[in-house]
Amino acid sequence: MEHTGTVRGRFAPSPSGRIHLGNILCCLLAWLSVRQRGGRVILRVEDLDTARCPRRYAAQMEEDLRWLGLDWDEGPGAGGADGPYYQSRRTALYQAALERLTDLGLVYPCFCTRAELHAASAPHREDGQVVYAGTCRRLTAAEAAERARLRSPALRLRVPEEEIAFTDGHMGVYRENLARDCGDFLLRRSDGMFAYQLAVVVDDAAMGVTEVVRGADLLSSTPRQLLLYRLLGLPVPSFIHFPLLLAPDGRRLSKRDADAGLDSLRDRVAAAEVLGRLAYLAGFNPSAEPRTAEALLEDFSWEKVPREDIRIPAGLF
Repeated sequence: MEHTGTVRGRFAPSPSGRIHLGNILCCLLAWLSVRQRGGRVILRVEDLDTARCPRRYAAQMEEDLRWLGLDWDEGPGAGGADGPYYQSRRTALYQAALERLTDLGLVYPCFCTRAELHAASAPHREDGQVVYAGTCRRLTAAEAAERARLRSPALRLRVPEEEIAFTDGHMGVYRENLARDCGDFLLRRSDGMFAYQLAVVVDDAAMGVTEVVRGADLLSSTPRQLLLYRLLGLPVPSFIHFPLLLAPDGRRLSKRDADAGLDSLRDRVAAAEVLGRLAYLAGFNPSAEPRTAEALLEDFSWEKVPREDIRIPAGLF
């Protein structure tokens, strides 16, 4: 679909459980950033892993967002011209993009097992991610065919020896040498599931997304996605990454943290209390007083949001 110059943002969760405070902060920031400029909000359900993301979790997430007052203009229940809004129903688009990259001679099969990838001798980044060593990059066609008789391969993209830099709307300049700091990355897993990096690029471009707001844990994904945008000839959105919300003991929040999940919170607090306290932690609510999303529009500014991870004080929720 052809899109106008309107700001288009999105919230794109993977519903593998009940959303937690970190997910809510992401949605709130994305919603405020777009709504403050009169833009449109898209809800996209990233359920590529259908076994981990059954539809009932997505339905619960949509109901939770409505309870919070974080509405959307396009997506499940709202319609829109760029659907379907569930990634599990968009695989033909990812296959077409994969074929374009294959035609460029940039895709090759990888037969490495998970154990081999995570072996102690494998290079790792500071954040613990494995840097792919290019083990299967030099296989001949005959060698690859022989291995394919025993094991279905994953598919990887050959990355250039090149530094890719961009200016994040909140975190500033970020740069990465893909060959050194990442290595050839997955486009499709050995079980046939398309990788996040490819799917998110294809979907954001197809849906006309102009602004991506997400947690700082995905900052290092951006150079890979910028390469894919370039190779596929797709328009590039602006990126804004925000600091992660941490539990009182410093742990990263997860859907296993019952105390930070909405299933626990909705029994104890009102929606405006959740949003007001999160906005206080994020720097744009003067106190932890209850505020609706609409009311927070007048105080929201990216300049007020910290750049370091935010620890939730014990007892705040």
